[in-house]
Amino acid sequence: MVIAQYPLPKDLQVLVEIVHTGSFSGAAEKLGQTPAFVTKRIQILESSLGATLINRSARGVTLTESGRRCYEQGLDILTRLQVLVEDVTRIKTRPEGLIRIGCSFGFGRTFIAPAITELMRLYPELQVHFELFDRQIDLSRDNIDLDIRINDEIPQHYIAHLLAKNNRILCAAPAYLEKNPPPASLVELPAHDCLVTKERDMTHGVWELDNGAEKRSVKVSGHLSSNSGEIVLRWALEGKGIMLRSEWDVLPFLDSGELVRVLPGYAQSANIWAVYQEPLYRSVKLRVCVEFLAEYCQRFLGTSNEVYQPQPGAANLIR
Repeated sequence: MVIAQYPLPKDLQVLVEIVHTGSFSGAAEKLGQTPAFVTKRIQILESSLGATLINRSARGVTLTESGRRCYEQGLDILTRLQVLVEDVTRIKTRPEGLIRIGCSFGFGRTFIAPAITELMRLYPELQVHFELFDRQIDLSRDNIDLDIRINDEIPQHYIAHLLAKNNRILCAAPAYLEKNPPPASLVELPAHDCLVTKERDMTHGVWELDNGAEKRSVKVSGHLSSNSGEIVLRWALEGKGIMLRSEWDVLPFLDSGELVRVLPGYAQSANIWAVYQEPLYRSVKLRVCVEFLAEYCQRFLGTSNEVYQPQPGAANLIR
């Protein structure tokens, strides 16, 4: 019987770097070591755990199920070790320097901009460049360290922390529904005047809706559309049609009666994630920002500690 031993932090770091760089040679370059060193440390890690963690082939590198679990928990262990070192030695406990944060326009202006103001009061040594996008961004190409993203389609080469649960829901003003009886089913929805928003992650004119049992795609149209959620919300309040908007954006108007939910059995998942590439244990300023935003969202939107990680199998081919 193979008896597992405790893995060394440096071996966990090697595994993490292989996942994030996509290869043994890339990990070696990142760590300032040779490929032979990386290979040896992975062999030692696999031996200490009594499990195969990585499969190598001509197509690239893939994690086994054991490898995926080791990666996820190893990432958490390394982050906790870094926190321990900082807490005990008081080295680099005050984050400083520039961090670039991205977000969509509506959520960025309404929630993240005030959060950054509060963040700067706590950590005045930080420098924050905050950029708003009306499209899905590429962290490397757009030079963004941390993206606040409202959708669940996270690329496998990114790391993401769930900040808050969120759904997009259908709603309209009472004035519109008085003139146009609300749809009783999704089949009737295309006959209505729908206010279409061009979101970062949504196909224009197609609403993906879920009732808990099935997902349906509904093609909608109307006289008004915009790439601004704020404008679409204003049109809905003016009785111009039915819109699909995030709960965080419409709950005050539902509470006041200015908007009414339509087809309440259906919604579209649009959770709020902090998305980044560099592991938190390697960057104090990134970790502080993610932890602060998680706490901020807990106060204002509700939160979760769930962390997204790549899944094993062919879809997780590391290139």
